[in-house]
Amino acid sequence: MTTEGPLSRVLRGWHAFENWTALVLMLAVTFLVFVQVILRYVLHHPLMGIEEMLLFPTIWLYFLGGVIASRDRNHIECRVVTMYVRGTSLHVANALKAGISLVVALWLTYAAYGYLRYALRVGKESDMLYIPLVIGECALFVGLLLMSIYTAWELADHVRLARKGGE
Repeated sequence: MTTEGPLSRVLRGWHAFENWTALVLMLAVTFLVFVQVILRYVLHHPLMGIEEMLLFPTIWLYFLGGVIASRDRNHIECRVVTMYVRGTSLHVANALKAGISLVVALWLTYAAYGYLRYALRVGKESDMLYIPLVIGECALFVGLLLMSIYTAWELADHVRLARKGGE
């Protein structure tokens, strides 16, 4: 019998929420594109505004994909250093990489926060359906904030491994 702490349960639930949200967004994008293709090319009566509706789940899906990649540590990387470095030095190099990534992510999150404040103040709407654009614009801030949190977590793990000094 394994005992699981409350933080582990919360994190597992949050990860499931992220995964299910990504799935729902993928299905929504697929469905909207399918409907538009049928309407436009089969029935020859396109639905105006469907491209506008596609914008929001697509933006959220893009940033949520980045969040999930940060969470699972599935970044696109070259890994040249891992060919030549082992042990504690590898953990130090990984901690340095995560530290630089965290600085960049925090800087971008700060800029996204400023943009979100601007978007909330201005209150823009989409051209045809009058959907508040802040729905899509807040994905930038939320996505970068979550990526920063996961990158900080990665940095902490690499620092812990470097201090431990083992493989």
